[in-house]
Amino acid sequence: MKPMDEISSCTVMIVDDTETNIDILVEALGSDFNLQVTMDGESALKAIAYKMPDLILLDIMMPGMDGYEVCRRLKASPETRGIPIVFLTAMSEEQDEARGLALGAVDYITKPFSPPLVKARVRNQLELKRYRDHLEDLVRERTRQLALTQEVTLQSMGTLAEYRDPETGGHIRRTQEYIRILAEHLKDHPRFRDRLNDTAIELLVKSAPLHDIGKVGVRDNILLKPDELTEEEFETMKRHTTYGRDMLLISEKMLGGDSFLSMAREIAYTHQEKWDGTGYPRGLKGEEIPISGRLMAVADVYDALISKRIYKPPYPHDTAVAIILEERGSHFDPDVVDAFLKLADAFKKIALEHADFEEERALLSA
Repeated sequence: MKPMDEISSCTVMIVDDTETNIDILVEALGSDFNLQVTMDGESALKAIAYKMPDLILLDIMMPGMDGYEVCRRLKASPETRGIPIVFLTAMSEEQDEARGLALGAVDYITKPFSPPLVKARVRNQLELKRYRDHLEDLVRERTRQLALTQEVTLQSMGTLAEYRDPETGGHIRRTQEYIRILAEHLKDHPRFRDRLNDTAIELLVKSAPLHDIGKVGVRDNILLKPDELTEEEFETMKRHTTYGRDMLLISEKMLGGDSFLSMAREIAYTHQEKWDGTGYPRGLKGEEIPISGRLMAVADVYDALISKRIYKPPYPHDTAVAIILEERGSHFDPDVVDAFLKLADAFKKIALEHADFEEERALLSA
């Protein structure tokens, strides 16, 4: 973006096949701006590819490639579509003006030229471009800050859940990476492509640490019990899905509308559902379970199997893979399991990189 006092340092490109017109424009603008001059459309495009001007004065009627085609090509490219184009023309028909504006031109200057008018219009368009660029910079910075705020919020809340269960410090990092590679693998699958675009995947990965946020509401004597849970204790443990949903729902309502926490709430509430309808808390079945919950189910179970817990030793990678395969179509979405099987070595690598205990690392390395 040009600073406010640097309009005069802008570069204006003149594209016209008539030397007389070029001379008039150079005389009018040369003392105020840096100028580039070309005499046909092809040469203009080549010059722009080498160095982009801040504004283009573009003749319409030229031999070979006319101004309309030059404008169309520039506006079709992300790199050049932001350059203001002012058409130079002797034509005054409304349909000609409408055609140029429809292609993306910002103004028309008719021949014969009035030098003061040319100078004023060029300066006005450069001022508008400067303010537009400034606004775009502000929007980008604001967007970056919002994304960072979301990520910090999600990570902080996930860390809160992690502190309630200190033996699983790597669990959050591992499940995030599992979710990422599963989603990336499935984003072109016919059953998933409508939901797993790049934006959704990024939010899914950021939200994954909150899948067990509801465990902050489970009593220590149950959450950290070294023995098998009683039926009553297990019923209490199962409530962590509802606790997580309720906690995140309260935050969502405070933010208003469809907030970035909706994905996290969905994962927290549904990651314990099973494909055959025997999961909890609602007993959802098949496609009733959100994609986020289905992906987290596989990631969460794999990680629980290969991890050391106060109530169990870690299982070898191959054993964990076999157990998940056995639950294909009952606990897990068959297509998600198929993706997991193709990615099993990548899962193992992630687990090894973020292992919490040497016992886990030894089994994964064996």
